[in-house]
Amino acid sequence: MKYILLALISALLFSVSWPTYGIPFFIFIAFVPLLILEHDITKFSSIKYKSWAVFGCAYLAFAVWNIVSTGWLYEARTPDGSHSIMAVAFPVIANSLLMSVVFWLYHKYKNAMGTYWGLTFFVVIWMSFEKFHLTWQFSWPWLNLGNAFADYPKLIQWYDTFGATGGSFWILCANVMAFYTLRIWEAGRVQKTLIKNTSILLMIIMFPMLISFFKYKNFSDKPVGEVKVMMIQPDLNPYSEKYRKDSLEIVNEFLSLAENSRSKNIDFYLTPETSFPGYGGISEEGFGDSRMINTIKEFLAKNPKSVFVGGASTYRIYRNELLKTETSRFYPSQNIWVDDYNAALAIIPNQKVQTYHKGKLVPGVEIFPYISILKPLLGDAMLNFGGTISSLGSDKERKVFHSPFSKGIIAPIICYESIYGEYVTEYVKKGANFLGIMTNDSWWGTTQGHKQLMAYARLRAIENRREIARAANSGISVHIDARGNILEDTFYGDKTTLTAYIKLYNKSTFYTRAGDLISRICIFALGFMICYLLGERWKKERKQNFPIQKK
Repeated sequence: MKYILLALISALLFSVSWPTYGIPFFIFIAFVPLLILEHDITKFSSIKYKSWAVFGCAYLAFAVWNIVSTGWLYEARTPDGSHSIMAVAFPVIANSLLMSVVFWLYHKYKNAMGTYWGLTFFVVIWMSFEKFHLTWQFSWPWLNLGNAFADYPKLIQWYDTFGATGGSFWILCANVMAFYTLRIWEAGRVQKTLIKNTSILLMIIMFPMLISFFKYKNFSDKPVGEVKVMMIQPDLNPYSEKYRKDSLEIVNEFLSLAENSRSKNIDFYLTPETSFPGYGGISEEGFGDSRMINTIKEFLAKNPKSVFVGGASTYRIYRNELLKTETSRFYPSQNIWVDDYNAALAIIPNQKVQTYHKGKLVPGVEIFPYISILKPLLGDAMLNFGGTISSLGSDKERKVFHSPFSKGIIAPIICYESIYGEYVTEYVKKGANFLGIMTNDSWWGTTQGHKQLMAYARLRAIENRREIARAANSGISVHIDARGNILEDTFYGDKTTLTAYIKLYNKSTFYTRAGDLISRICIFALGFMICYLLGERWKKERKQNFPIQKK
């Protein structure tokens, strides 16, 4: 019961630290109860299967944290409109399992190499796990530790150097030092040592914050210009309205919102993810003949020097098998292959429509992870849980949209992509001087889901020192400055617009240039530590098999 209680204390500390209702300072000691129970089980417990006990307690802690912080996924629906238990069960079960395996590996390494090596291994393997979770096809980095401070931008201005992954490293080091301080005190009860170790712990926590306060107050980047952006929030219910309305009616409604706002001289109009056409998609070969595209162009003709950037569902047809892609679906009745896209369009009168296809796709919804392996095993099971049995097409590289009328160069970031720090830097490297986020997070209603996703956008602003215009279907649409502050926002559920003057910056931060540098260093260190362990075991076995003969 003592170990279960410690696991639950860790779960509580993680949960109360998390945005957007949490107090993130508890994250600095959230691992400590787990580290204590692991040490106690290993050294003092009479439990027979100690490794299983450590794994089970870790799983309990991480599962509770995942449920409390991401339980809003339950609001996602199946095709028949009912709640999907699998929408929350699979991420919770799988993510908790991965976290528990990482902690179990720390336990095994610590037993083999001792406490000091073990604690170092804990930091580097957790950092490597988070980096892995940012890259594979089941990617779900929602609970990466560095995200915890998303609502406290004054404390994390140094993310422009090391990013949110640097924040994870910071939090892990603080937890390890807190555990070490406690263990040394328990072992020796030496007050002088306690004061020294506590001082080091406070320095680990406070020094980055002091740097952050200094950077916040002395932020002096000079904008190279300014653009006026209107974010359109149509508030279409994704279950009962968005895919049932006439497509042209949807377009006319959000254009009417723009007209009724009475704002003039708009440089960029920004609409949410897949804001049109509603049901179906727009053929990318037929943009010139699309009534919706032409309606938008007619609107722009009355608003000269404006660029329309909006989220759309599009598709491309291949009539030759040699041209088809890995993600295209075959329609035997018509003998064609079709790629569907979650796209961003840049529409400018008298110019060809520019497209960008979302690159970071939501697992199980927009992409069938490792489809060649899992599709034969799962069949249509994912469809029955509200998921997908195919994958959308995507672009391998980021794109930016230039305005011919202003200095504005917008990064067309689509929803889920805004969670990925290093990924977003690729837009800035392409020349983006402000970030435009198009999102539809109305699937989860008035839960923490849309609030957390909006909070994570603030991290991207700090990392790249770029202002953000965020257009959300039902909200929250928001203007975020380059220090991560929310300057203007909308209420969730309003059918409205938000007009903001967005400052343009062209300097690159260290993080924009270097990306997740600390993560890569930790991956290298992980490889070294594993090789060192194997080398030590090999030397030990060699010594046993070939003992040195004494003369």
